[in-house]
Amino acid sequence: MKTLNTEKFKGKTALITGGSRGIGAAIAKRLAAEGAAVAFTYASSASKADEVVKAIEAAGGRALAIKSDAAEASEVVQAVAETIKAFGSIDILVNNAAYLAVAPLNEFKLEDFDRSVAINVRGVFVASQEAAKHMTEGGRIITIGSTNAERMPFVGGGVYAMTKAAIVGLTKGLSRDLGPRGITVNNVQPGPIDTDMNPESGPFAESLKALMALPRYGHADEVAAMVSYIAGPEAAFVTGASLMIDGGFSA
Repeated sequence: MKTLNTEKFKGKTALITGGSRGIGAAIAKRLAAEGAAVAFTYASSASKADEVVKAIEAAGGRALAIKSDAAEASEVVQAVAETIKAFGSIDILVNNAAYLAVAPLNEFKLEDFDRSVAINVRGVFVASQEAAKHMTEGGRIITIGSTNAERMPFVGGGVYAMTKAAIVGLTKGLSRDLGPRGITVNNVQPGPIDTDMNPESGPFAESLKALMALPRYGHADEVAAMVSYIAGPEAAFVTGASLMIDGGFSA
């Protein structure tokens, strides 16, 4: 196992939305292992959230789980407030909470469209707007987008692709807004990653791997490693970027 720099984020506070499982949990554990105090939100599974908190604390880190629905602006704002109350600041925001609904156009429900936009776009905007109020120079805003912003090779994914493409534009725009304050804004775009929602043993896995330059699923820890770099001091000159980590899915 690679030895991590436990001082990298010493004195920093990170908030990860949707951090109780999958990519979000991996990011929370990685940033905590590198010295950050970590708060993360979860929408429903308190037991999963508690497992992440216990894992971080068992490794000597500090963690706080906050129940919050990313579709509700007031709850997103409250999550930022609770993070600051617990740890005194917010230096890194990772917008990871997401909603995926897949259906052909003539079957797609309007409520799924609205929730997709509410979580994948509006929730990102609200969290970024609120967190930025409290950030100082060196602050980091990172959104977990998707390779589907640039390639959607299957039927029924149009709305999801639309929301992730919106993040590309939002990232560019917010980088202009916050650059003068020394705050960077970036978008990390994973491809197929082995998680509960999209396991590499799932029914679509082989068809997705056939589209990739590297014919395997990625791991949540690999995405967390990229987030760690973007959140760290070595990436101070990276902003407004959409960074692919998709095994060549979009190549």
